Amino acid sequence: MTEISIVTPSLDSAGVIASCIRSVAGQSIRAQHLVVDGFSSDGTLDVIRESGGGVEIIQQAPAGIYAAINLGIRNSTGEIIGVLNADDFYASAGVLEQVAAVFEDPAIEACYGDLCYVDDKDTSKVVRYWRSGEYRPARFRHGWMPPHPTFFAKRRVFDQFGAYRTDLGTAADYELMLRFLVRYRVAASYVPQVLVHMRTGGVSNASISARIKANRMDRKAWQVNGLRPYPWTAIAKPLRKVGQWWRRPTPTGKQY
Repeated sequence: MTEISIVTPSLDSAGVIASCIRSVAGQSIRAQHLVVDGFSSDGTLDVIRESGGGVEIIQQAPAGIYAAINLGIRNSTGEIIGVLNADDFYASAGVLEQVAAVFEDPAIEACYGDLCYVDDKDTSKVVRYWRSGEYRPARFRHGWMPPHPTFFAKRRVFDQFGAYRTDLGTAADYELMLRFLVRYRVAASYVPQVLVHMRTGGVSNASISARIKANRMDRKAWQVNGLRPYPWTAIAKPLRKVGQWWRRPTPTGKQY
């Protein structure tokens, strides 16, 4: 079975990181789990050590989420790499086994699935359902993107096409997936089920000003890759989220 490495960036995540760790440790196949912590001061490291999840801890001075992820990738050993934020958790114990099965096809270099936003206090309550759907390059120009916590890629893709750009703020994950899937046409497969539960309260959606800044960085993501979006791409991207409030997935797995 191909080894999977999961990278979790963390800073003062004591209240949420235990469920993240349990969801990785509880997978039906073993995965390397690296937590890159920015010297948390709220007891996060104690929670990690007490979890018993076999987590590898790396510490670095706070330099941003994507700098932490890049450091985790450089220190990982798996052939497949995924990112799971400290306040996210896998939807079931079989997620990584399904991901590994996708990569048994040597032609596949990346995969992704669906995501549920859940209430930050009651994680059994689904707030939004992000159904990704099958990938086609043209969909990016209509505002589409896969949910980043469900995105997995082979190590050789990172080695060949680069890691996260830390100069793009919260758009760094969008830029990386745009670069891999559209610019370099990495072969990707869609797993048609919920892979990750994400607590509400993302940084890029924290305020109107944050959303405006995120849209500006989204446009820059196209520019740095020498790609041309449609005139409406930046507007279509947030508008695609509207339907997520009404859809509901089929329940899967236990809650972490």
